[in-house]
Amino acid sequence: MACNRSNYLERAIESILKYQHSVASKFPLFISQDGPNKNVKHKALSYNQITYMQHLDFGIVQTERPGEFIAYYKIASHYKWALDGLFYKHNFIRVIILEDDMETSPDFFDYFEAAATLMDKDRSIMAVSSWNDNEQKQFVNDLKFLYRSDFFPGLGWMLTKVTWDELSPKWPKAYWDDWLRLKENHKDRQFIRLEVCRTYNFGEHGSSMGQFIKQYLEPIKLNDVHVDWKSMDLSYLMEGNYLRHFANIVSNAKPVYGTDIVLKAYNIDGDVHILYRDQEDFERITRRFGIFYELKDGIPRTTYKGVVVFRYQTTRRIFLVRPESLCQLGIQHA
Repeated sequence: MACNRSNYLERAIESILKYQHSVASKFPLFISQDGPNKNVKHKALSYNQITYMQHLDFGIVQTERPGEFIAYYKIASHYKWALDGLFYKHNFIRVIILEDDMETSPDFFDYFEAAATLMDKDRSIMAVSSWNDNEQKQFVNDLKFLYRSDFFPGLGWMLTKVTWDELSPKWPKAYWDDWLRLKENHKDRQFIRLEVCRTYNFGEHGSSMGQFIKQYLEPIKLNDVHVDWKSMDLSYLMEGNYLRHFANIVSNAKPVYGTDIVLKAYNIDGDVHILYRDQEDFERITRRFGIFYELKDGIPRTTYKGVVVFRYQTTRRIFLVRPESLCQLGIQHA
């Protein structure tokens, strides 16, 4: 997905082709450009192994609320046009969406190919993402660990035609990613995410004006080794299996109480879990550790059943847990 940043597009495409020399023969590649920028079109057409699409809409955009950026309306319109074209004109059953400010890892396509099998078997998986919002270098360790999440991560993601058949007719006029995060739209379906990202977002200049870049995006760790995903048993991510799998991990974590939770967590060996009461409490705790404190429709980034997990001191895990999450996971609250 591109618009007016030819230098960004080149960096993104070269990242794909660097590791995936024959990817176009197995996974057809498309560049969809929104608008008439000549430099972007010239750059896109210079790749003879990639199909070029151009979305031109010169209609006047009417925002729904004063002060909104028109760009978010144009982006949502472009997404619908491009995905309708890929699913209905080209008849693909799955599509992976990247934007022009993303680099990819050596095992990016292998990961999605393995995850596609999960999606085919488990309709409670709405999409698969290559992104983890709390994936700054100090918060991750395991290159092979995957999670289910109630929060749509985006930023390099895959969905199926079956899901798009549902979404396309009601696609929003703007803010499509936050729209997908609304409970009324994801309908309690979940998303697969990694512990260590397979995409890196370098988009300092764009519609979001570099929001979160310095604090959260620049420190992201992009995986730089190849993981053989096809040889791995990912059945633990199936809906019923995962609930038991995740509950077992959380139940084995030691509870931490009191005010100076960071110091207490530092002095306990192994995984720990910390209860948070409400959004204010959650924000207070996450700010202390330095992870994302933002919620969308009441759902924290990366959360599963109200539990947010991240690494602390490399290998240990911190679980931020709502009291009702323990009941949902079948864990008795001490």
